[in-house]
Amino acid sequence: MYEKSKQLFERAQKSIPGGVNSPVRAFKSVGGTPLFMQKAKGAYLYDADGNQYIDYIASWGPMILGHAYEPVVKAIQEKALGSTSFGAPTELEIEMAELIISMVPNVDLIRMVSSGTEACMSAIRLARGYTGRNKIIKFEGHYHGHADSFLVKAGSGVATFNIQTVPGVTAGVANDTLTAAYNDLEAVKKIAAEHKREIAAIIVEPVAGNMGCILPQPGFHEGLRKLCDEEGIIFIFDEVMTGFRLAPGGAQEHLGIKADLVTYGKVIGGGMPVGAFGGKKEIMQHIAPLGNVYQAGTLSGNPIAMIAGYTMLTELKNNPSIYKELEEKTIYLRDGLNEVLKVWGQSYVINQLGSMISVHFSDHPVIDFASAASANNERFKKYFHAMLNRGVYLPPSAFESWFLNNALTKEDLDKTIQATKESLTNI
Repeated sequence: MYEKSKQLFERAQKSIPGGVNSPVRAFKSVGGTPLFMQKAKGAYLYDADGNQYIDYIASWGPMILGHAYEPVVKAIQEKALGSTSFGAPTELEIEMAELIISMVPNVDLIRMVSSGTEACMSAIRLARGYTGRNKIIKFEGHYHGHADSFLVKAGSGVATFNIQTVPGVTAGVANDTLTAAYNDLEAVKKIAAEHKREIAAIIVEPVAGNMGCILPQPGFHEGLRKLCDEEGIIFIFDEVMTGFRLAPGGAQEHLGIKADLVTYGKVIGGGMPVGAFGGKKEIMQHIAPLGNVYQAGTLSGNPIAMIAGYTMLTELKNNPSIYKELEEKTIYLRDGLNEVLKVWGQSYVINQLGSMISVHFSDHPVIDFASAASANNERFKKYFHAMLNRGVYLPPSAFESWFLNNALTKEDLDKTIQATKESLTNI
């Protein structure tokens, strides 16, 4: 069934570390051989062996309208005829910035980069340069990319591989990175009090997606906002996952919270490698060439990435009903899974917000990294493979959110619910 993928994985390990270019793809968390994809269309993936899967990764978020979305593909093809890179400004970059600012509350200026990691790394540097402080607060299990500061008690692949101390991250960097449990406002207040006037920024995934989908508890973000205002701390929303997915204005709009700086990726590039960071003018004007906080990138504002993102965001802005449709589909899936699981007789938790959802085999609420890590993740491994064998491609880690795309049909959702019902006999 997966013979070609097995052959490709064996071959890949001879030239690529671990055989993959991003660790979670190696399937180490769930066991077995990673599947090598050949193509995708709409809601479906097709592997090297010709197997079809209903896709619940959506390239980890960006394929919100489905794979090979025709307007985006055509825009890329046409733009590529004029060259794939200039290393000089283009009008399209201005149009992209104007479009984002028109959709997102509380963003005056925005800078394009080439990845979510770059966006978060740059936002932290800007916060430090603006405040003159060195320390940051992040949350256990939150993943903001692989820059040094963010690998202290990170989620996503770091959690998947149970890497608690990352070689290459210096003690100095680790000492400047303070961590608290997500949804524990009192712990954050305590840290802030212990490090008075030393904290440059608090960075948070407004809806966590790198330890499963985990929602903010009522009052948590409001409390962080108030604390930042009182202590002169820059409040950063990492919306690499949630930006343009939960609402046209992202989590800021959906949750009604205004951050000082916001980072983007995933959906903003329509599947191309893109990131961005933006926020209040008084802060953003400290970035070079306006200010002395340096950040640069040869491929920042790349025309192919810009046209893909511009086309995608224009579609989302012009058709905001897409978000309602996506949420309705996700709720339908959630309710269907719940009906199947509740007669199973074993413990489980389903977390869902908008088009993000995750299933945890746990007997307690999953509200932070500790509760996500203490779930029965051995059972998740069996569930993953049982679903895969039934043509449903879930994230190959218990520490990742599922992302729905709008090409999914009711039939796809029903097949997924039925596959879960059948899989329960194997787990």
